[in-house]
Amino acid sequence: MISKALVAASTKPLILSILRDGETYGYRIIKQMKILSGGHLEWSFGMLYPVLHRLEKDGYITSAWKISDKERRRKYYRLTAAGRRELEREKSQWLAVSRVFSGLWQSSEVRP
Repeated sequence: MISKALVAASTKPLILSILRDGETYGYRIIKQMKILSGGHLEWSFGMLYPVLHRLEKDGYITSAWKISDKERRRKYYRLTAAGRRELEREKSQWLAVSRVFSGLWQSSEVRP
């Protein structure tokens, strides 16, 4: 299982990345993350919704209540232009960290 600290640090860029492909609602975000992570990231509603609210407050996403195909009222979230810019910043940072780890771990495999 992935540590809580790493889950917390990665939640924002993961949500922004999911919303890059179009609007969706909370339950679907949770299900999608579980599938994408092979079950290693299991988010709860209690963890997800505060992050969604913060992202909305920061102007990275917007939300709207809609009626689903099954006549259920759901709150749908979508990325804003500011959210797309923030996603690019987050992506750049995570790729930089990933390159550092790759370099460290590859070089440690070569060492005796």
